[in-house]
Formats: sequence, C-alpha cells, structure tokens
Amino acid sequence: MSDPRGLAWPPAPIRTERLVLRESEARDRAVVVELHASPEVGTYLGGPRPRAELERTVPEVPGRRPGFFVVELDGAAIGTIQLDPHAPELPGGDRRREFGGTELGYLFLPEAWGHGYATEACGAALRWFAGALPGEPVVLYTQTANARSMRLAAKLGFTEVERFEGYGAEQWFGVRPSLTPAV
Repeated sequence: MSDPRGLAWPPAPIRTERLVLRESEARDRAVVVELHASPEVGTYLGGPRPRAELERTVPEVPGRRPGFFVVELDGAAIGTIQLDPHAPELPGGDRRREFGGTELGYLFLPEAWGHGYATEACGAALRWFAGALPGEPVVLYTQTANARSMRLAAKLGFTEVERFEGYGAEQWFGVRPSLTPAV
C-alpha cells in the first residue's frame, strides 16, 4: 500500500529502547475506541466521542493506512501516532498553505502520560519518516493550552509558524524542517 506522498506501507516494526511502533491490527480496536472516548485524551481535541458511536464506526482493524502506527509497551498498545497528509484548510490564516507535506498527530492513554513515551515514539516515527521521505517537512497543530503537547513540540524540534483562533481556542501551528536521515 502507498499514499500520494509515495510513502510505502507498512514498514517493519520500529523498535526503541522501550517501545515498538507497528502497523495496526484487529487487537488494537479496543485501545483506539478508548483513546477517542477518553475525556482526558479529548480535553484539547473537542472532547470525547460517544463510545456507542465509536463501537459502531471504528473498523475491525483501525487506522489501516500509510503513516498510522500503534505504539506498544511490553506487548500492550498504549497509543497511536499518525503521519498524515497535511490539511492546511483548517481555520485561521493563509500562511499554513505554504507548508505542504505531512502532519504529525499522536494520542496516548492517560496512564502512559508523564513517562516520556510520546517523545520516544514520536522521535522514532519522525526519524523513520526522514528516511522514507527525505526532504519532506512535518507540521504539527496543538492548542496552546495543552502544555504537554507544547513541550513535546519543542523537544521534537518544531518551531512556531503562527497562532490562530480555531475550534473555540487558541491553536499553535509549527513546522519541523526536513531532516537528512542519519547514515
């Protein structure tokens, strides 16, 4: 499977010191439902979605598309990472349109917060992406009120392009320049 960016999929699982990033499987459905139904996870994403709706709409194998990783710790899924085509038509200014490429997204179960897993997993995904599509910048959106996400963006090397009002809150838009993969 490939996507419009030329991203071949799926890759071999990506292993870090503590985590495995892999393609989604049927056993991940319950975690994907939980991520989207969680009030804590949904705090800066417009709120949780109704569990009954998710049970009806989440496919048997969720996220089966290029750029969707399940993050696993000791054999259990704790979150997801998405590297999706950038959709600059979100509310706000026109400056985002000049940044094509790919958008980084991530969701982690609340019990996984505060252990550095998001930094470790997103860093690994971004290194893999730099090798798969050298020269492709990556963008990130988050609410400025989401202090954890703002810190993660800085740790991962994203720099602010603009702030704008959207979805009833101040949003932050940043870009991470393309990286040359390590040799």
